[in-house]
Amino acid sequence: MKIKDARSLSPEAQEELRFRAVDAVNNGMKRVEAAKIFKVSRQIIGEWVKKYEEEGKKSLKSKPKGRPKKSRLKAHEAALIVKIVKGKCPEQLNFPFYLWTREAVMSLIEEKFNIVISKWTVGRYLKNWGFTPQKPLRRAYERNPEKVEKWLKEEYPQIKERSKNENAEIYWGDEMGLRSDHQAGRTYGIKGETPVISGTGKRFRCNMISAITNRGQLSFMVFDEKFTASVFTRFLYRLTKSASRKIYFITDSHPVHVSKKAKKWLEQNKNKIEMFYLPPYSPELNPDELLNNDVKTNGLGRTRPKTQDEMKKNTRAYLRSRMKTPQIIKNFFKKQQVNYAA
Repeated sequence: MKIKDARSLSPEAQEELRFRAVDAVNNGMKRVEAAKIFKVSRQIIGEWVKKYEEEGKKSLKSKPKGRPKKSRLKAHEAALIVKIVKGKCPEQLNFPFYLWTREAVMSLIEEKFNIVISKWTVGRYLKNWGFTPQKPLRRAYERNPEKVEKWLKEEYPQIKERSKNENAEIYWGDEMGLRSDHQAGRTYGIKGETPVISGTGKRFRCNMISAITNRGQLSFMVFDEKFTASVFTRFLYRLTKSASRKIYFITDSHPVHVSKKAKKWLEQNKNKIEMFYLPPYSPELNPDELLNNDVKTNGLGRTRPKTQDEMKKNTRAYLRSRMKTPQIIKNFFKKQQVNYAA
């Protein structure tokens, strides 16, 4: 067998080469001659023979190449790291990180177990543990986990049961502001040259309030004045006027929602609508927040309105298109954080 370079052989072929070379020397062949025949150096032949004499045949077997598959973390150590990453933020542990990056997890492992590993190894650990890089949900420090749990396990199930008994429709409502300089999405450009998109230098805004159901129904109102109790009750009036049955309206505790004027109007129309409030600082529990994100990203962020009227017109047109596609609204309720309301 003609060999140009033993290093180009497969591990199995290299192993066979070592066995044959050592057998040849043990059967009387000189090391210099064996080196010429097997196309390796005389020093290598000497090392193989020495290993064979000291450790036996196992010393000539090929060893696995690449990174060791065995983790440097023990099972209970890995379990603790997973528990911490899932349940806490780096800031809670006084780490100088805002998010759980590979560097942050690397520091956590070093602090807990005095084990220093590379960020690439941490990346492999995270992948094996089922973690993937994701855009996190923003959650307020003031959020009360006990109130959220009570809402999910007690309060909302009771609202849902009452709505069935009273044949009421559950709407989830919210309002938001839209700005002319909001931008979403990306565009292609030459590497190192940031693309420039033309647009008006004027800044203007409008507001919208909306309400959706898990059956794909959508109601909305776009306006440019300040969000007040008068605007809110005007929207509720329009909502109840178009409804064929009583409405259970779930929203947050915005000052306008709990204002005296709003409560007075609700009391006067209690046979048509009843209001329920989400736990404080928990917007992620409201499916209507997903509609807000959709409007900002796809309805506004990818366009360049030149005037406030054009922005309102575009927003209304986009929301009307969503009214015609109830399946998209239904899909909002399939998101993990709000699927309890599906």
